[in-house]
Amino acid sequence: MDEATKKKVQAKAFERLIKHLGERKDVQNLDLMNLAGFCRNCLSKWYREEAIKMGENISDPDARKEIYGMGYEEWKDKYQK
Repeated sequence: MDEATKKKVQAKAFERLIKHLGERKDVQNLDLMNLAGFCRNCLSKWYREEAIKMGENISDPDARKEIYGMGYEEWKDKYQK
């Protein structure tokens, strides 16, 4: 697989992970962290860090919105137990 195709596949796999987590709002961040060693907040931090490395200016709240599909406070109010 060439590098360009590999990057596209990785991007699609990441999109599927985000979609899956969006569909599984019943899975709490604490459970993810305890079982897998990362959570939605980790993903949003990694997302922001990689964007910054690429010269993109994105805030923590905007990065979280990309991962959560809504503002973090809204997600917490609706889904955090």
